[in-house]
Amino acid sequence: MQLEIMPRKKRLPAGRAPLLLLLCQLVRALDVPLDLVQPPTITQQSPKDYIIDPRENIVIQCEAKGKPPPSFSWTRNGTHFDIEKDPLVTMKPGSGTLTINIMSEGKAETYEGVYQCTARNERGAAISNNIVVRPSRSPLWTKEKLEPITLRNGQSLILPCRPPLGLPPPIIFWMDNSFQRLPQSERVSQGLNGDLYFSNVLPEDTREDYICYARFNHTQTIQQKQPISVKVISVDELNDTIAANLNDSEFYSAKSNRERPPTFLTPEGNASHKEELRGNVLSLECIAEGLPTPIIYWIKEDGTLPINRTFYKNFKKTLQIIQVSEADSGNYQCIAKNPLGAIYHTISVTVKAAPYWIMAPQNLVLSPGEDGRLICRANGNPKPRISWLSNGVPIEIAPDDPSRNIDGDTIIFSNVQERSSAVYQCNASNEYGYLLANAFVNVLAEPPRILTSANTLYQVITDRPALLDCAFFGSPLPTIEWFKGAKGSALREDIYVLHENGTLEIPVAQKDSTGTYTCVARNKLGMAKNEVHLEIKDATRIIKQPEYAVVQRGGTVSFECKVKHDHTLIPTITWLKDSGELPNDGRFTVDKDHLVVADVWDNDGGTYTCVANTTLDNVSASAVLSVVDVPNPPFDLELTDQLDKSVQLSWTPGNDNNSPITKFIIEYEDAMHEAGLWHHQTEVSGMQTTAQLKLSPYVNYSFRVMAVNSLGRSLPSEASEQYLTKAAEPDTNPTAVEGLGSEPDNLVITWKPLNGFESNGPGLQYKVSWRQKDGDDEWTSVVVANVSKYIVSGTPTFVPYLIKVQALNDVGFAPEPAVVMGHSGEDLPMVAPGNVRVNVVNSTLAEVHWDPVPLKSIRGHLQGYRIYYWKAQSSSKRNRRHLEKKILTFQGSKTHGMLPGLEPFSHYTLNVRVVNGKGEGPASPDRVFNTPEGVPSAPSSLKIVNPTLDSLTLEWDPPSRPNGILTEYTLKYQPINSTHELGPLVDLKIPANKTRWTLKNLNFSTRYKFYFYAQTAAGSGSQITEEAVTNVDEAMASRQVDIATQGWFIGLMCAVALLILILLIVCFIRRNKGGKYPVKEKEDAHADPEIQPMKEDDGTFGEYRSLESDAEDHKPLKKGSRTPSDRTVKKEDSDDSLVDYGEGVNGQFNEDGSFIGQYSGKKEKEPAEGNESSEAPSPVNAMNSFV
Repeated sequence: MQLEIMPRKKRLPAGRAPLLLLLCQLVRALDVPLDLVQPPTITQQSPKDYIIDPRENIVIQCEAKGKPPPSFSWTRNGTHFDIEKDPLVTMKPGSGTLTINIMSEGKAETYEGVYQCTARNERGAAISNNIVVRPSRSPLWTKEKLEPITLRNGQSLILPCRPPLGLPPPIIFWMDNSFQRLPQSERVSQGLNGDLYFSNVLPEDTREDYICYARFNHTQTIQQKQPISVKVISVDELNDTIAANLNDSEFYSAKSNRERPPTFLTPEGNASHKEELRGNVLSLECIAEGLPTPIIYWIKEDGTLPINRTFYKNFKKTLQIIQVSEADSGNYQCIAKNPLGAIYHTISVTVKAAPYWIMAPQNLVLSPGEDGRLICRANGNPKPRISWLSNGVPIEIAPDDPSRNIDGDTIIFSNVQERSSAVYQCNASNEYGYLLANAFVNVLAEPPRILTSANTLYQVITDRPALLDCAFFGSPLPTIEWFKGAKGSALREDIYVLHENGTLEIPVAQKDSTGTYTCVARNKLGMAKNEVHLEIKDATRIIKQPEYAVVQRGGTVSFECKVKHDHTLIPTITWLKDSGELPNDGRFTVDKDHLVVADVWDNDGGTYTCVANTTLDNVSASAVLSVVDVPNPPFDLELTDQLDKSVQLSWTPGNDNNSPITKFIIEYEDAMHEAGLWHHQTEVSGMQTTAQLKLSPYVNYSFRVMAVNSLGRSLPSEASEQYLTKAAEPDTNPTAVEGLGSEPDNLVITWKPLNGFESNGPGLQYKVSWRQKDGDDEWTSVVVANVSKYIVSGTPTFVPYLIKVQALNDVGFAPEPAVVMGHSGEDLPMVAPGNVRVNVVNSTLAEVHWDPVPLKSIRGHLQGYRIYYWKAQSSSKRNRRHLEKKILTFQGSKTHGMLPGLEPFSHYTLNVRVVNGKGEGPASPDRVFNTPEGVPSAPSSLKIVNPTLDSLTLEWDPPSRPNGILTEYTLKYQPINSTHELGPLVDLKIPANKTRWTLKNLNFSTRYKFYFYAQTAAGSGSQITEEAVTNVDEAMASRQVDIATQGWFIGLMCAVALLILILLIVCFIRRNKGGKYPVKEKEDAHADPEIQPMKEDDGTFGEYRSLESDAEDHKPLKKGSRTPSDRTVKKEDSDDSLVDYGEGVNGQFNEDGSFIGQYSGKKEKEPAEGNESSEAPSPVNAMNSFV
């Protein structure tokens, strides 16, 4: 019975039928185990076209297998090759491989020929291909004398190579004497035949060492052609040469170098034909000459070029189509084009084919009495001829076999017997080659055997296919059944797929697919079975993938890759860059789940892939790293369109380093006037690579360009070539022209000179002109060198002048300059202000008025008026003492001003002077005024002495600044209980001549708070506060001691002490938060009218400064502060500072001289505020108050 095998896949029906592997006929042959009898099979042989190295021994391979082992024989050139007769030839034992020892003696050419190997045993004979053995050849170039080539600039040129014929053909390339490859381009290129083509020559093509080299790879040798000398000359050089040898009629005109349309150098004509074999590379070539150099284009006339198989080489002069097939036959057209025209060449391509297999014959294993077929089908162009051999002999003359019938490309076998075993050869050939295939027919009777190892363990990832092998052999061909589990139930479900080789496939394996599977093979001669085991594992997953990253050059980037996997599998994490290994660089650090790249470079950018591998699966995730940085500097700066006042600058942008260029900054250097100093010229869009630049005359320009992207600007480019513009007259005149006198009899004219860039030419000078504004004088002019000042002497004092300064150079004058006005020098004013009047506003403020001085007497620019004033006498003490003089300046033409910060009840003297740019004029006559009384300051001190059971004595010092005549003192006091609540307020008047007072009939052991202030006729002054406690009653204390011996009292006192402690804590918290005594509201009514806000009226205040220093300390008040309504002023505070009306000694005021703010004294906080007490409450005092 013949062996049969099933189709490649068969899905089982969903029914309950057992899972059987029914093997259908003749799809694929089974391999026969080597322990069974079988005909020979060729397993290895040398290639059909075998080129050998003549310097080494010749080895011709022929290996085969079979049972019994085959014997080998050879033929050479169609006749038997007797190996034993040639001492140089040996055959490898157990093999048919020949070794020909030509290294000791003999020549390779002696053994050149066609060899064929035959492997034979009792079951048949297999033959090898015809192996054509040829030694490689690398012949030398034939000697030839090469004449130098001289041609005109622009002509075309072909340098022939014509290499010697070698085996295999050599590789051609052109180099110079230094073994440097000659540069090639669209203009100069090497053809497929090795020649060097010039579409047009240039003077730089002149050289004496154009050398063609041929490299013979098989023998690793290089042959060299003689150097070719080429000289390219211009038309003028050519005419000079002709003039020395020929007459005038043979001179060349300049037209010989003119432009011309293209013509083809190869191939010739407008049509050609090309033939290529199927599977090879089709190479089509078109090279054209012309001026300018032509560009080549390719099309297929009756179709399109195959996208994935078409390539352009040699600057598009060569079209290549790989894996060419019959469908690529047709007409291909190359087009050569330049601005003067275009030409076309059509190449007709025919694709032929050496024979190729459609169905090669396969080995047949049949049991006695079975039927079978050998099929041999091939194709080619032209159609190949099929011939059969049996055991190496044409089947027509081979021994007859009654079971065999030949039907063209098929041999049909019927009812075979053991003697039908043989090896058949199929030969398919046409004019382009041949195919030879061996296929045996082996007649065997064998029970089933399973070739897969027993108890094989398969591990598969869940949701993936599971393939369980069951390789088998038997004759007749066995049937296969699969079972799962120990009970041996047959597989009946439709989730399984059976393959022709016995493999069981579970398309989507699940956890419940785990288990033991049994494969059973049966034929009529017996049965065999085998168990395999399947385990399903969880898939490996990347739960945290690396993410896209952008990092600046020099920074650090980290990629994270977290993996989850089956607990029985051990994954390995591998990082790749651009599908290759990570660079061997210490900057790359792999640590568990992370890849860190430090100090990132440009070439670190790319795709980074995390690959997690286990023994069963692998997963990967990728992320792109973009390395960004400021752009690279532009380069190749070029100046074109050079005009007198403009030039075009072009450049090539540098690498943008993955961040688009947004703009270019252009700077210039003036090497003539400011070498090394770069100035901003202009900016252009990042899309531009040219800029039209405006230029100034007489500047030696160099330019540089910087590129800008989101990360910053690039380094500057290399400087461009220098460009010197022509000189011209100046475009502008000096700026900042002024005329001011430094002395009463001169006029100093100054200006800002032009810089070298603005001079526009050599010999820069200035024409300075002046005349009196109000006179009829003509302009006086003088030309000065490149300076910035000119002094006119002998001028009247402070006279207006008209001034102009004009630039000029060696080329001419600048435009007419603008006229400015100046003044000659100033002198001190001659007249003092008159009619000075003083109006005293209140005790600290006076208003001063004066008449302006005549303008002519000022003799300069009016700066303002200055008031000098000083305190000369104290009205209260009637004694004179010298005090500091003070100054207030009122800018402009003001004729009145305010004097703030005066001391009340004081005697003042003042005078007024006018001020110009030179200084002060004479002083006005002194004016004297007195300030009225004001409220006094707080008493200097307050002390409580001699406390008794019911009295307290107060001692104090008078106010340091009474600001008038004291009329009386006011003392207010009130008790404070243990909870800091205030009792009734007692008001007491004390004569002004007293400094001590005793209060009687007070409560014993009681805390009192005192408020004390002085009064003048102007009102009440600032107050001072103090607290004190009267003494404890001794009898009461004695009773307390007696009671304290009682136990109940001790307990009560402990409870009371705890409550008091809690109360004290609350009180301290309230005090720290600024709690106030309720009496505050009562005291708010006693406001001092003297310290109410002042109405500013329309008075103005000037600038203050001190003339003389003295020992008094004038402390500033806060500008614009108001006096509190509680009359409280901290001791030692000043209330007469002038700083509130200006900035320090030279305080500033509004431009019109008006004063900003209000003048007032600083007051203490209200008497009801608990934190103003001079003595903090203590637990003892609180206890005394409680008792």
